[in-house]
Formats: sequence, structure tokens, C-alpha cells
Amino acid sequence: TGSGKTMAFAVPCVRYISSITPKFKGAKAVVVSPTRELAMQSYEQISKLANVAGLQVVCVYGGVPKDEQRRALKTADIVVATPGRLNDLIQEGSADLSKVSYVVLDEADRMLDKGFEEEIRKIINTARPLGKRQTLMFTATWPESVRSLASTFMTSPIKIAIGDNPTGDLRANTRIVQKVEVVDPRGKEFRLLQLLKQYQSGDQKDDRIIVFCLYKKEATRVESFIRSKGIKCAGIHGDLSQEQRTRSLDAFKKGTNPVLVATDVAARGLDIPAVKLVINCTFPLTVEDYVHRIGRTGRAGKEGLAITLFTEHDKAQSGA
Repeated sequence: TGSGKTMAFAVPCVRYISSITPKFKGAKAVVVSPTRELAMQSYEQISKLANVAGLQVVCVYGGVPKDEQRRALKTADIVVATPGRLNDLIQEGSADLSKVSYVVLDEADRMLDKGFEEEIRKIINTARPLGKRQTLMFTATWPESVRSLASTFMTSPIKIAIGDNPTGDLRANTRIVQKVEVVDPRGKEFRLLQLLKQYQSGDQKDDRIIVFCLYKKEATRVESFIRSKGIKCAGIHGDLSQEQRTRSLDAFKKGTNPVLVATDVAARGLDIPAVKLVINCTFPLTVEDYVHRIGRTGRAGKEGLAITLFTEHDKAQSGA
């Protein structure tokens, strides 16, 4: 996590499109992301490169009106998208991927798990066929369960691993100090409050903290609890409107709200400078998700800290 994957597919993408001759109108590359926030972030990063190269990029995601996206699709060279909205636009004829020869699945294992696999298949089937396109998958975790599925989208893939990890076993970013506290479930909120106060006093006042919860209702409850104790915080989860989610993330990035309460919708890919601490209020469903959550800190060579409140309910994950 935090090793620069976006640039690793954006630079070759822009370079490749710039080299295509003869030039033609229409989408040449598509990048698919699991969440709206990640799609927007990738879009911002890719746009910086594309602008210099005179290329157009569009960001396609749900929760906002389609008109502007339809318009931008007419001239876009690169499409950055979440699967649901992109498929809607393909079905209605607004998005044409038939000339796409560069396909990126960002957070590939998440894109290929049960919730997204069908959607991804539909998208890839509208692009150019195997052998006439390059398919790239980027992720910080690569569980056994998706490896064989991934190979059905590719012919003779090459695997590139970053970092000194010869066994390829699941491993978190080594710059993150991981602490696990085994607590009584009833003592969680009290401990959470203690930690927030400890890491928001003295020199650490502006340090950004992400508190991860497992469920939307739990996130809402934790956010209200924190706010009732006089701590400024914002929330990101699936029950909020896209506008609210965007506002929360912006306030957190700017530091006007130093605490963000989130579900796993914010666990992957989001790059927020100066996140000093990640607190797992409830352990996620898989240890891969844990690696992604704590990977919001310790990015681009910085140090990070992750504190996990572990209860008896989570004991099935303790081995991993």
C-alpha cells in the first residue's frame, strides 16, 4: 500500500496512447476502480499527465447525474470508472469501448471478487479481444481465491511484485507499526475515546486519524458518539449521498475535520497525506481488508501507526 500504483499504470497508459497511429477518436484505455472516491482520485492523477500530452480523460461513477459524463465520453481518450455506472452507460450506448486496447483493473482482487466479477466481465467483453488488448491488474493484496479467475482475463500474464517479499505471502507495509488490543466489546467506545484524545493533544492536534468500522450503521453510531464528545469528525460509508461522501473526504484531506469514520469503502487506494493513525474499531471480514485499511497510513515512504481493537468475536482472524 502507498507504493505509487496509480502512476505505474498512468504513465505507460498516456505514453502508449500518445504513440498510437493513425490517430482516431474514441476511448483507447479504461481504468476500473471499486469505489467512487478511488475513481475520482485516479482521475485527478491521470489528468495531470493527460493534460500535458493533450489527451482527454473522463471520470464515470454513480450517485451523480449522467449528462456531464455522457458529454465527456464523446471526446475522452481515457475512461476512469466504477463498474456499475460504466455498464449503465455502455448499455444505453453512451460509452463505446470497442477500440479500447489498454484495460486496467485497479484494486484487482476487489474488482474480481463476487460482487464485481460479472460487471467486470461485461466491461472487458466490450473492449478489444484477448491478444489485441493489454490487461493490467494492480493491487496490494492478491489472495489465492482470485488468482485463477484473473488468468481468465489474460493470456500468459507476467507477475511483478514490488518490495522484498520472495514468498509472496500477504504482508502489510513494513513502515506501519501495528498494535492490537484485545478488549471487551462493551469497552470499545471508551477505549476509542481515550485513543482519540491521546493522539489529538499537544503536538499531535492536527494529526489525521481514520476510524474504521465494519458496518454502515456502526459507522453512523460511532460518528455520533465521537461528535457528542466534542471531537470534530466526518463520515464516509454507503448510506451517505455521494455529495456527503465527497464533502467528508475533502474536509478530512484539508484537515478541517481531523477524524474520519469510515467503512471499507475508504479502505482501498485512498491517498490522504498525513494520516498518522488508523484505528480499527471493528476488525474487517478478511485479513486482506485489514492490510488495505492500515495502508491508509505509512504512504510514500512515511511512517505510520495502526491500532486494532480486537474482541472475542474476531478470534477466527487471529491466526492470520
